[in-house]
Amino acid sequence: MFVRPLVLPLVLGFCWFSTGLFAADTLKIGVAGALSGDLAPYGIPPKNAVILAAEQLNQQGGLLGQQVEIIAVDDACKPEMATNAANKLVASEVVAVIGHICSGATKAALPIYAAAHLPVISPSATSPELTLDGAYPLFFRTIPHDAAQAVVQADFIKDVLKAKTAVVVHDKGDYGKGLALLVAEELKKRHVKVLMVEGVTPGAVDYSALIRKIRRAKPDVVAYGGYHPEATKIVTQARKRRIHASFISGDGIKDPSFLKIGRQYVEGYYATSPRDLGKIRLTQQVTEDLAKRNQRPGNFGLQAHAAFSALVNAIKAAQSTDPDKIKQQLQSQQVETTLGSITFDPMGDVVGAGFSVYQVQNHEFVDLHFQLK
Repeated sequence: MFVRPLVLPLVLGFCWFSTGLFAADTLKIGVAGALSGDLAPYGIPPKNAVILAAEQLNQQGGLLGQQVEIIAVDDACKPEMATNAANKLVASEVVAVIGHICSGATKAALPIYAAAHLPVISPSATSPELTLDGAYPLFFRTIPHDAAQAVVQADFIKDVLKAKTAVVVHDKGDYGKGLALLVAEELKKRHVKVLMVEGVTPGAVDYSALIRKIRRAKPDVVAYGGYHPEATKIVTQARKRRIHASFISGDGIKDPSFLKIGRQYVEGYYATSPRDLGKIRLTQQVTEDLAKRNQRPGNFGLQAHAAFSALVNAIKAAQSTDPDKIKQQLQSQQVETTLGSITFDPMGDVVGAGFSVYQVQNHEFVDLHFQLK
């Protein structure tokens, strides 16, 4: 009989025993991400989606004859906490990790996982270098990297918004700055004049100096790279100063908190984010199952569920938790997931997933179904 999960406190997170079995009887898989702080809305839904998938797998008999135990640790999307979280997972003898959520935290944790020779699949870390520099051959992700996202943004700015000028702003972080600079580069290729590229300090209350610069520049578009707390403040202050430029960001702002805090000031805001997956049967079922727990997939829960599915499929196909065998199966097997049918390329990037453009309309993110040229 299925037993409700026990929640046992750890130093850095929580440990879910999906069947009430002792740790020695389980196959451990780690989940790492922001479970506290401003960016917890990005980390909690992936954790919940993986727990759901693991419990359902355990009801079907588990994996390799063992029940799966999910160990979740909190990094608050901070690199210094991510290293502690990674060390905790390694010490817990997990066979693989789903995470981390933010690019900066992922970058900090990867050397620890590499030293332990652990496979890692992130649902949301989009910094291109994480895969493209080839330093971490056991790192995979179920979301395309920011170079692809930047192309979508630049095409939309040029072809749909018909912008001739742009200001590019970022939060100086691995994700935000990386995406913003890629967008600026792509805009220049399309002959959209980039009037300035400006970094801001995350957590500041007043961005009036930036707002004055934007007002003087009079851009058609402001492209912001970073997360929703700063994006909300910047667009709110801009609208109050009657700056009418279009605003666009990446997946780092597509969260209900952005809508709740930004209120009327975020109406019309554009965001690139993973395409709407609502028509996929498995996605519908997972969304329904989460709703029964009063949970939602959030922006990256479906990507985390897909990461877990791909990992489980690879372990089953290999009949082993050997990291190199898992890698081989991830890169050779197509697997049906909440993202559709996916596999991974030789660098570890997902094949079969992509981005769309959303706009805030009547306090909701609406998929504009923008297609690349």
